[in-house]
Amino acid sequence: MSLLGRFYALISVVILFLVASAAPATVDERAAQDVIDDVLNFFKSGFVTQINTEITLDSLVTDLVSINFDVKNDLPFELTIDRVVSKAGVEGTVYVEFDRTFPNPVVVPPSSRANSGWVPDVLFTQGALASLFLINLQYLDLIESDVYVRALTNNGTLGTPIPITGLTQEHVPARLRPLGQEPHLLGDKRMFD
Repeated sequence: MSLLGRFYALISVVILFLVASAAPATVDERAAQDVIDDVLNFFKSGFVTQINTEITLDSLVTDLVSINFDVKNDLPFELTIDRVVSKAGVEGTVYVEFDRTFPNPVVVPPSSRANSGWVPDVLFTQGALASLFLINLQYLDLIESDVYVRALTNNGTLGTPIPITGLTQEHVPARLRPLGQEPHLLGDKRMFD
């Protein structure tokens, strides 16, 4: 074989190698983008199913309450929530605001639900007294929320970080429980145990 023939053979092998090695990366990139798109679409469809707020006597002075919230995961893989920055209220007016990085991230198994656990020091931006009407309203709108989530986690570890910013959701069921009120009067006991 001539020198030119060997050169073309070598170039052909190199090109085949590059094409073969590039194909899986493209498939992996498409699969990763599909996962990201699935997560984004899911969050836009409404992932918070319940918000629970506990008001104490101190809340009337400090304007601080504790909340927890339920989230659902209809996706076929685990999600882990590391941080939530949220403003919630009614008809565009913010009444509740918090920024919480979870010391123990919230792990939401596939096709399941999870509770955030209590989030302390949530601010009633309009004041606790001005926000008491929310007790009878029984819903809140997520006016603007940023959720820092990891998809495809394994018991809350590893995963692909996907920050979701500017999330909104209307009419999320909400319960506000004044201190001393029995949980069963407002619904599910487990939220307030």
